[in-house]
Amino acid sequence: MAEPLFHRGPGRIFRRLGTRAQVALCQLPLTVIVAAITAATPFAWPSLLDSPLYVAGIVLHGILFLGCFLVPWERLAHRPYLLIPVLDFAAIGFLRNGAAPLLPGLAVLVIFPVIWLSASGMLARSSLVLSFVGPLLIMLPTAVAHFPALKASDITSAVLFPVMMLAVSLAIRFASVSLRQQQAELADKDRELRDLLAASREREKLLETVLDATDVGIAAVDRSGHFLVSNSRQRNFRRATGADDALPGQGHQLIFGQDRRTLLPQDRRPINRARAGESFADYLVWAGEGPDQRAVSTAARPLVSEDGRLTGAVVVYTDVTGWVESLAANQELVSNVSHEFKNPLNSILGNVDLVLDEADGLPPRVAQRLAVVQRNAERLLDLVADLTASASTSLNVHPKRTDLASLVETSISSAQASAQRSHVEIAADVPSPLWAYADPLRIGQVLDNLVSNAIKYSPDGGQVSISATADRQWVRLSVRDTGMGMTEEDAARVFNRFFRTESAQKAAIPGAGLGLSITRMIVERHGGSIQCESGAGQGSTFTVILPAEGPPPAF
Repeated sequence: MAEPLFHRGPGRIFRRLGTRAQVALCQLPLTVIVAAITAATPFAWPSLLDSPLYVAGIVLHGILFLGCFLVPWERLAHRPYLLIPVLDFAAIGFLRNGAAPLLPGLAVLVIFPVIWLSASGMLARSSLVLSFVGPLLIMLPTAVAHFPALKASDITSAVLFPVMMLAVSLAIRFASVSLRQQQAELADKDRELRDLLAASREREKLLETVLDATDVGIAAVDRSGHFLVSNSRQRNFRRATGADDALPGQGHQLIFGQDRRTLLPQDRRPINRARAGESFADYLVWAGEGPDQRAVSTAARPLVSEDGRLTGAVVVYTDVTGWVESLAANQELVSNVSHEFKNPLNSILGNVDLVLDEADGLPPRVAQRLAVVQRNAERLLDLVADLTASASTSLNVHPKRTDLASLVETSISSAQASAQRSHVEIAADVPSPLWAYADPLRIGQVLDNLVSNAIKYSPDGGQVSISATADRQWVRLSVRDTGMGMTEEDAARVFNRFFRTESAQKAAIPGAGLGLSITRMIVERHGGSIQCESGAGQGSTFTVILPAEGPPPAF
């Protein structure tokens, strides 16, 4: 436990001494001076050795100093060692009056017992009385000796000196009271600091326990890159990267990009991106190498002071190796299954097409059933194509300056027959030309999907409207229907693969839940985004946002 501030330095050493040593230390200054005077007496004032009072004073001083060590003061109550400074008055009186008139200045030695009594903490009245009476009794014998021829200077000396000692005692008393108050305040503040320190350590221990109990790695760093907080999972991540430095994000670390082979440059490492003020989520990196390599999804948020300055960042690490491997296995499975389906379906469609080319020689009923086979085989082939596209991680787009108005017109023409069968009206309000930086083939696929969905989910008729707006940076293309709509929860999940709303399943509307997932993938590959606004029974609006211009040319 930390000691109070006023216990440090000489005060701490004094308090570690025993009671006898403390008493002797208080008496030591006076004893040293008396010993020096005693040693000089045979050479400087040999006649004083014939003075009984002078010799008695020296002997009494020696007895008092030995008494500091010999008397068991620690066993006695009520601080009896204060008797020593009281007896010092008598010893000094013997010395002074025995040495007069050769050494009248010895009376000044009374300052030592006065200081001791005043600073001892004894009752103020007692110390003040002793500080006045003791020097007065020392000075009186000289005044009495000159009584027949008493002078004003003798009276002044006999009275003024005790008054001066009384003033010294008062000053020391006031200083002691002030010092004790300061010591008490310092002790209170010291206790408060120790309580705050203990509470801070408890909170720190609680924070460490909570952080270590989480299943993610957490690291907080300051602007210079030093760790403020980190938990055990984050430290495991650093060990996996082979970190050989004290500062995070520096030195050689095995942190790879998504290809698992290319080392990330320092400025693309998660902590360095966060220290630069970036805020990101789902930033996937690979830590380590060989069979122990782990996929880590990282996210970062900056730490900002009250005045808006960047002071550091918090980075969160999540081990997603299992999820990434499962996703890769799932994509591989879907891709393999889709490939195996495609060959027999193409064979079926090819043979049905050959037979239907000679439908004139077939009975009408057989030709009708073959047409059903052809239609469902084509549907299966489209489904296989959707599965292949959704499982592909390399859906390529080749954007260029494209007129979206012509793509809208083509999409409406293609969907017109389906709209008539469903009694759905299609209207478009798109300025022409409407330029965007897009791949016409892929965006045509997006429009076809959105328009066909709008028709499909308006089974009892309705309207489908296509509108567009543009500014210098973005083009917004909206497809709105008046169909069954969906809840807010379903609208938030509508772009997930294989997701279909409960209302669509109850209405037996065909679909695999892949079209909107592929649509979002295409739009995001263009650097754009897609949004859905819907309400149950109120229709849906899908808005595609695409860049109006491409990147500046490289020179």
